[in-house]
Amino acid sequence: MSWILLVVAGFCEVGFAFCLGKAKFSTGNTAGFWLLGFLLFLAVSMILLYRATQVLPIGTAYAIWTGIGAAGTALLGILVFKEPAHFWRIFFLSTLIISIVGLKFVSN
Repeated sequence: MSWILLVVAGFCEVGFAFCLGKAKFSTGNTAGFWLLGFLLFLAVSMILLYRATQVLPIGTAYAIWTGIGAAGTALLGILVFKEPAHFWRIFFLSTLIISIVGLKFVSN
């Protein structure tokens, strides 16, 4: 169950980064709603990360949480915000994802 909480926490990290990106391009009330979404995703992400670290080693949990957030945010940047998707960026994102999966397999 802790692994599921950790993965959901990682996706919530992607959610709060996405909300920040959308708020950057918004004004007025719309920006406020995106910032509210940021705060909600941030709170849920932190609570779930805390719950996961009650069972999983902190180093492993934090590395996986940030890895999911970094990889997911970079992929969203490419797909939604039209950021560059050159070979080396995709290559290093792939190595990050492989490292996240590897940490899962070598953890108790």
